Amino acid sequence: MFLTQVKILPRLLRRKHTFDSTPLFGKASFSRLVLGIETSCDDTGAAVLDETGAILGESLHSQKEVHLRSGGIIPTVAQQLHRENIERVVQEALERSCVTPGQLSAVATTVKPGLALSLAIGLEFSQRFVRQHNKPFIPIHHMEAHALTARMLQPVSFPFLVLLVSGGHSLLAVARGVDDFLLLGHTLDIAPGDALDKVARRLSLIKHPQCSTLSGGQAIELLAKDGDRTLFPFKTPMGQTYDCCFSFAGLHNQITLTIKKKEAEEGVEQGTLLRCVNDIAAATQHTVASHLAKRTHRAILFCKTNNLLPSNNPSLVLSGGVASNQYIRKVLTSITETTGLQLFCPPPKYCTDNGVMIAWNGVERLREGKGILPPHVDVRYEPKAPLGVDITAEVKAAAIKLPSVRMKIPTDG
Repeated sequence: MFLTQVKILPRLLRRKHTFDSTPLFGKASFSRLVLGIETSCDDTGAAVLDETGAILGESLHSQKEVHLRSGGIIPTVAQQLHRENIERVVQEALERSCVTPGQLSAVATTVKPGLALSLAIGLEFSQRFVRQHNKPFIPIHHMEAHALTARMLQPVSFPFLVLLVSGGHSLLAVARGVDDFLLLGHTLDIAPGDALDKVARRLSLIKHPQCSTLSGGQAIELLAKDGDRTLFPFKTPMGQTYDCCFSFAGLHNQITLTIKKKEAEEGVEQGTLLRCVNDIAAATQHTVASHLAKRTHRAILFCKTNNLLPSNNPSLVLSGGVASNQYIRKVLTSITETTGLQLFCPPPKYCTDNGVMIAWNGVERLREGKGILPPHVDVRYEPKAPLGVDITAEVKAAAIKLPSVRMKIPTDG
């Protein structure tokens, strides 16, 4: 049985408060409140948090089923669904919080990076909202929000190493402060979540009776539990490139060629479920996990060499949609146990895109007075936006070769 020391962060109990605007003993009877709004890709999310991190109310509209039927995210469709749902989602979050717009201290909204058409809807709505109610506006970097989510749930102190893996991005960075990041590595081509989705579509997993309502990554994880990963020894990407960047395009091509070969061997056409689908899923998941683990291991060694992490109780935060994958979490535990780091993983609900993480990022910035704008300042969305100061060239120049590590492989994968 695989034993893991991963520290899964506990869910916060949703606490509802009824606020009275009458001062209590000359002081306001409630802390500052932030409304967070998220529309960077295909989920419309909103949440209200107080400055302690208590989630007072939240709402989320998922577009997953629509995009599953169309075989992927169509930006114009995602935009229209955001437009149709954002007002309702925000209103639900406020009502569930028992909070009126006038009681808010600020509104935080994702403005970068993401799908341009999706970002536009959230930003347009938010700017109308803050101007109507005369509230400060806090533009949010989507990946910064993912990186900081763990601090809402546990006292994770700066600096810490963060691995963010999602459908559109993957990166390794040192978080030195709320808006202070050193970028160690990033996606060079397609992101891990995108690669998993592409493999799932090529395998036609939506036709599998267990997977018809699951995202590509979820389907791969489910089927991998009953697969033999050793039957398809895919090559881990960039084995001779000694940096912390990620590449999944080559792996995707490897897997696609393997699927074509198996279709020919089984005498079936594309779109038919292969008999070995579980084994391909297991091998795919394992290779993705191994690539993430090796780059993370190098990042840890680089940080230790350059004193970028504290000597006592250094931490690795794993977040982003792909971080919901339990196999990936367990494989990364082998690296943190070997290097002496503590691994923090938010609950799966808060790894995927949501309004809570955006509101929390707003709380962190509000506390420190960073990036807070008056309501009438014009803000632009940015579909592509790096996180922090890029030192990937320095990491590559260090050319750190990894020692051999025997990864603990989960027995259910």
